Amino acid sequence: MRSIILGVFLLAAAGLFAQDIPSVNVKSLSGEIVNTNTFANDGKPMIISLWATWCKPCVKELDAYNDYYADWVDETGVKVFAISTDDSRSSSRVAPYVNARGWEIPVYLDENSDFKRAMNVANVPHTFLLDGKGKVVWQHTSYVEGDEEELYEKLLELSK
Repeated sequence: MRSIILGVFLLAAAGLFAQDIPSVNVKSLSGEIVNTNTFANDGKPMIISLWATWCKPCVKELDAYNDYYADWVDETGVKVFAISTDDSRSSSRVAPYVNARGWEIPVYLDENSDFKRAMNVANVPHTFLLDGKGKVVWQHTSYVEGDEEELYEKLLELSK
């Protein structure tokens, strides 16, 4: 009986982990509505990072991702999507903030937190690593300096 319960738990955990990107509308910084289920990368891995301008660990994380982004693309073909959870009152500050930091990563707005809710995210920063089929294979909440190295290792494993 115990092994059956453990098996059911492991299957449930695997099901939660192998999550697809939900169909949610977000907005590009230029104002274009984009459905998140169209995020794709020609069979290569993707990273989705949920963040907010008021979140200092989020900004440090995205600074680190931006520093390594070109190398990660060269080595693995990864594509990174940053989705701001700033609400409609503060979302007008996102584009100037991103431009001032010089981030090359595409940034989208989730002003109503629809994507955040659909991905069951409680707190930002929250990073998802997706395989070439768009399935979540790893995720991480919070950020401390050096966490990008763990993500990079997972990315290398995935891109083999």
